[in-house]
Parts: sequence; structure tokens; C-alpha cells
Amino acid sequence: MEAAGAGDDMGMTEQGAQAGRTTLTAEIRRVLSRVDAHAARAAAGARGAAGAVAGPDGSGAGTFGSPGEAAAAAGGSAAEESVRAARAAAGARGAAGAVAGPDGSGAGAFASPDGSGAGAFAPTGEAAGAPGGSVAEESARPAAGARGAVGASAGPDGSGAGAFAPTGGAAAEAVVVPGESAAPSADAALASLPGPGTAPLDALVACFSLTSFERDLVLLAAAHELEPTAAARCAAACGDPERAYPTFSLALAALAEPHWSALTPVAPLRRWRIVELDDESRLTTSRLRLDERILHFLLGSPYLDARLHGQLRRTPVPKTLTPSYDLAATRLAEGWTNATEAPLVEITGGDLRSRADISAAAAARAGLGLYSMSAEDIPSDPAERDRLARLWQREAILLPAVLLVEAGELDRDQRAATESFLAGAAVPVVVSSEDPLRSERSYGARVAVPRLDDDEQLGLWAGAFEEIGLGEGELRSLVAQFQLPPHVVRTAAAAVHRRLPHEDELDAGELAWQAGLDEARIGMDELGRRIAPQAGWDDLVLHERQTSVLREIVAHVRQRATVHQEWGFAATLRRGLGVTAMFAGGSGTGKTLAAEVMAKELGLDLFVIDLSQVVSKYIGETEKNLRRVFDAAERGGALLLFDEADALFGKRSEVKDSHDRYANLEVSYLLMRMEAYRGLAILTTNMKNALDTAFLRRIRFVVDFPFPAEHERAEIWRRVLPAQAPVKDIDPALLAQLTVAGGSIRNIALSGAFLAAEEGDRLQMRHMLAAARTEYLKLERSLTPTEVRGWV
Repeated sequence: MEAAGAGDDMGMTEQGAQAGRTTLTAEIRRVLSRVDAHAARAAAGARGAAGAVAGPDGSGAGTFGSPGEAAAAAGGSAAEESVRAARAAAGARGAAGAVAGPDGSGAGAFASPDGSGAGAFAPTGEAAGAPGGSVAEESARPAAGARGAVGASAGPDGSGAGAFAPTGGAAAEAVVVPGESAAPSADAALASLPGPGTAPLDALVACFSLTSFERDLVLLAAAHELEPTAAARCAAACGDPERAYPTFSLALAALAEPHWSALTPVAPLRRWRIVELDDESRLTTSRLRLDERILHFLLGSPYLDARLHGQLRRTPVPKTLTPSYDLAATRLAEGWTNATEAPLVEITGGDLRSRADISAAAAARAGLGLYSMSAEDIPSDPAERDRLARLWQREAILLPAVLLVEAGELDRDQRAATESFLAGAAVPVVVSSEDPLRSERSYGARVAVPRLDDDEQLGLWAGAFEEIGLGEGELRSLVAQFQLPPHVVRTAAAAVHRRLPHEDELDAGELAWQAGLDEARIGMDELGRRIAPQAGWDDLVLHERQTSVLREIVAHVRQRATVHQEWGFAATLRRGLGVTAMFAGGSGTGKTLAAEVMAKELGLDLFVIDLSQVVSKYIGETEKNLRRVFDAAERGGALLLFDEADALFGKRSEVKDSHDRYANLEVSYLLMRMEAYRGLAILTTNMKNALDTAFLRRIRFVVDFPFPAEHERAEIWRRVLPAQAPVKDIDPALLAQLTVAGGSIRNIALSGAFLAAEEGDRLQMRHMLAAARTEYLKLERSLTPTEVRGWV
């Protein structure tokens, strides 16, 4: 099923980008024209009344400003009460800036004592007048109270200075505060995403709920990067050639509908780092710099912020999904689209790639892309973690995209950092893990990677190997044995397609089986010892009844799909559908060899798992280790041989303390996984009589491997000596006098061969005698005269 969709292509067409750049250019010119108009007013004011103080009769320029600054408000003067209110507010904040010095210059000039003046408080080099500018009391005072940043102060009569900015600020025109300007939440921003044809500038405004003043402020900062004349025009507007850059005070003076709250840390511009201050200690006079990521976004070139490279990677949308994966993606997407807040969704089980494929498809259906990161990369330092969260939340809105957090095996500190990061997530996040991860946040959806049924597997293999042309019987054999994720099946098919033209010995079906084995064993090598099966039935010396049971076990594995699925027996079985067996016998009696013979017959790898290394004294660790083994083996292609089962099994049904109780739980967990395992799982033990009968009843086959009789030992000697080996007077009947099992017989034969080869001689009984002495030393036994009678 096709899975690609919205969010698969995060960019835009060149035509759309060009249209966006055209709009941006026009808007930048509009904003710069306001800067030019402000510069003209400043120049006119400087020429007409620079530094003039009104006379006793009230006539005069109506300004008091520093050289080069314009302070006149066209058409009138501010009332004395308004000026006094401005002074009082400035004193309350410690924001008087500076009173003009003896030379008439000052960082922030006040109106003259007679009440005439510009009706503004502005820093040196900034204009303070606005044509006809007065601020309504209803607009200014709520803003001052809410933000503590008094944008304007009006007198009792309603008239005002036009604006009141803090130290170093500028007062321009009317300071309009259309309500609180707190930054929108990230989930609200994502919910209000504009359509794909929206110009980048309009998209930025919509995503971050920017006011018209904030929008123009962004354009002013962009102009400095894109328009060559912007620097000179800013300098002219400020009346200072050293200030050839945009500042907040210039924006307040020149742009329409200014409000002080635009540059508070919680407002969109600074919260989302859309604009940045070169020097945060000089809020109004520091250069305003447009973040590079935002600049490229406005120009129609979206990309992942460079500060996130190395931590995040783009996860592509899979071309196709199986029906069950498709349903899982739909459920995951509903966790985002149906939620009232930015939800945390979780996907568990399966392998990492399958979880990512389903998540990417789900994100695409919600119109989003997907980026992935490892939980191990989440900083433990709270400040760094907050910076990462803020940066990603902005990216999530700009791209737009979802974050996939891959939570593997985490230590305590990593888990705490991950939980903190997730608890504060303000944008959609999907947590990917083998097991559910606890979080303080509620989950919008919890989805498990589904196990593909046989019909889906058959369709998957048939589609992947369509060009290779496997027969239906070959496909069904592959489906019966392997439980591989979709992407692994396609990888196997690609490997066969590459090898087939150059292969002389194996046909397509055999190559497909080998490719399945290669893919299935990934992850198993670190969990057990892999034995490449070489031995056949002729290498096995057992009583006929034992051999018959072994062949029956092979038939159960080979015909499992036919009996369970086609004949319907699966519905009648109370326990799992796995094939379980126990091999009981002393060391060297052929238990491992028998497993190897069966693995070769079935065309599988043999993995030997030492249970003594799996069992842990720590509660829960044994189950964890066993789960890792079975989860990896579920891909198929492996016959599991659990050696030293005595380390876990025993007569423990009588619970005497907590350790006995947990030991029983461990045994029950092992048997449960063996019963559910799609392949063949074998336990070996040297002490069958010590095992609890209740546990034995849950194992389908129990095969005894008795110590070999003398005639069986003679047969083993014949079979371990290769036909091409140079021998002289070797008598298997005499060698069978040694009372050792098959494993020791093979060791003695091999050691004797090395001794003969070292001498440059043929293999003789004296070499076997020397090798037997060495083997008996290892067994802590002594050779008896009866055992070696007639050897030399």
C-alpha cells in the first residue's frame, strides 16, 4: 500500500519560492520606506528646531533633544501634565536614561519645564516625535500593567507624550498594544499551519501569531541582510553613522503600531529566536539580527537548523506498507490529529526500522515530516536540554515535522533526562522503544508494531521476489520459517538479485533461503555461539528409538505451517505453537551433535545459549536476558539449544523464600517463550532426575542420550576416522575398550592425528594411547590396564 504523502517533501516549488521572494522584496521596500520617512522627519526637525527650548510665551519649536535628533510632533505640543507623568514613570523604573548634559546632548531628553516638548522620551540619535501622535489611556496603561514595560503614559486629560519607552528606548507614533503578546504554544502553532501554497512570510506570521509590528520588525531585520542600502538608511534614521543597523528603538520610532511587549523574552520573536540581540544588556540600542534559519525560511529554502545536525536525522516515508503496518500508522496519526493538545504517542515492539517506517507514514498523514534522534543524545544538563527543546520546537513548526525519540536501553541518568524532555514537549513527539516507557505526560496513542500473519508474509515475499520468480512452494517454505520485517525481506531480495547472475551452484530458491538466514542471524551472534551445521545423520550413533524421535521432531518443525494453518490445528491447541524438546544425558553423549544434525536437516543455524551465563542473581535480569534471545531468534533461521538447563531448572515447585518464587517465575517465562517460539528450542541437562515433573510436562519431546555401549563406541570410532586419513593397525574394537563418551572419542582421535602428523608418520595405536592419557587427565581419571589391553 502506498504510504508516501504530505510531509514527504519538506521544500516548496521553485515557482512558489520565487513568488515568496517577490513578496518579501516588496514588503522590505515598504518597511524601509517608513524608515526613510522617519529619517526625513528627523532631519526636518533637526534643521528647524535642533536643541531649541520654548520661550516664556510658549512659542518655540516645542522640542528639547540632542543634536541630530528630531523631537517635534507635527501639529502641536504635549500637555505639561503628560510630561510630568512621563518623568514620574521614568524615575520609578530608573529608566530616565540620561538628562541632557551641559553641551545639550543627552541619551534621553525630557521636555522643557514649561511643558512644551516633543511629547516623547528618546535616546540620543533616535527620533522621538510622531506626527499627531497620542496614546489613548486605555491602550497604554493595560500594557504597562501587564508587562511592566510601560509602553506609553498619558496625562489625566487623555493627552500624552505619544509614547514612553524605557531607558534607551524610542517613542514613535502611537504605541498600540492589541492585547497580550505572549508567544503561542507550539501545539497551537502547529494547529494553525497555513496551506502549502502560502508565502513563507505569511506562513511565519501565521505559525508564530506575529502582530503587524512584529512582522515589520522581522522585515526590518531581514532588510539589513538582503538590501544593500538598508544599513545607510538605518544610520540616517538614527542620525548616527555608527548605528548602521536596525534596533528596537528604531523600530518603535519608525514602524506602525509599535508595542514594547514585542521584545520581551516570552513574546514570539525572542522565545522562538526569530530575531536575536547582539547585546542583551542593551535591549533597545543593540543590533537586531534575524536568525539565519529564519532568513533562509523567508527565502524559500527550508532545511534543518545546523545546530541540530548530528543529533537529528531525517526519516523518509516508506514507499509501501503492509496492511497491518498501514493500520498501525493510521492509529498513530489519529493520536495527533484527534488530540486537543500536542500529544505524546508511543510505538513499541518490532525492530527500530519498522517503528520508524510506521511513524514516518503516520506523520505524513498528518501533513508532517519526521526526524529521529536517540534518547542518549538528550542532554542531562537542564539548561542545555531546554535549549534543545526550544530549538526543536521551532523547527517542528517551521518544517513542519514530528520528532521520533528512540529510547533503547537507558541508564538512570539518561532515563531521567528523557522523561524530563518528554514531559516538557510542546510539539508532537513519538516515543519508539521495545517496551513501554513511563512518562509524566499522557499518551495520545499507544501502538504496538503488529506481527505479520502468514498471508501478509506471503504477499510480502512474493512482491519482493517478483522479478526473481520463486515458486509458490518455495515462497511458502520461506514464510513458514522466517518472520522478517518488510524492509529486511526487501533487502534479502535485493541481495539475491545481485548474486543470481553470478551463481553457478545455488538456484534462486536456495539463494533466497540463504539470504533469509543471513538477515535472520543479525543480532544473534552476540547472544550465543553459532555453529554452522556440518554433521549429518550418519555421524550420529544412537539407538534407533532415539533417532526416530529426532526425525519426528524435524517433521514437526518442517510441517508446522501445514498442520497448524492449513489443517487448522492451531485453533485447538491450548499452549503455544512452538516445538520444544529436552535432551538429557551425560557430557559428551551426543546432545549437541544431535542438535547440529537436526539444524543441518532443516537448513538452519544452530545457536548454543549457555543458560549459566543468562541466569542472573538480580531480580528481573534473567527474564530480560531471555527476552533478548527470543526476540532476536523470532526472525527465524535459528535452532536454539539452551545448554546447562540445570542452572535454571530444578525441583523448585516448593516455595520456601522469595528467591524460590522468582526462580519459578524465570522457569515459567522460559517455557512460555519456548512454547511461543516459531522455531525449535531445545534444552539440555545432565540431571534429568533433578528436574521438576511439572516443568517436564510442558516440554513436547524428551530424548535420553545414554552412555554408549562398547559396540556403539566402536561404531563411533569408525565414523570419526576420515577415509583419507593415513592409518596403520588402528583397531576400533580395541579403542572401544576406553569407557568414554562420544565427545571424548572425538577429542582422542583428533589429538592422536596431530601427534602422528608432527612425527611425519601414519596414525597408529601408540598415538591414540598418548592422546587417551591426555584426555583422561582432563577428565581426572586414570587409564586401567583393561582399557588399553592389546594396544601396543
